[in-house]
Amino acid sequence: MIVDQESTETRTPTYDELLQEHRRYERRLEELLNKSWLTPEEELEEKEIKKMKLRLKDQMARLSRPVS
Repeated sequence: MIVDQESTETRTPTYDELLQEHRRYERRLEELLNKSWLTPEEELEEKEIKKMKLRLKDQMARLSRPVS
């Protein structure tokens, strides 16, 4: 959920917002994977990014399904 900065109400993110966030995670993951070795913190970050990307992909899939 995204919190609107002008109000305290939460709203459902749009497909484009989810896609943008997914791409941001993808770029960071590429940065990490291009390193010759990762610190323990970076290894944890890599795992968390992969989980977040999967969650975002699931959310995007739900939004792109036709409503019946």
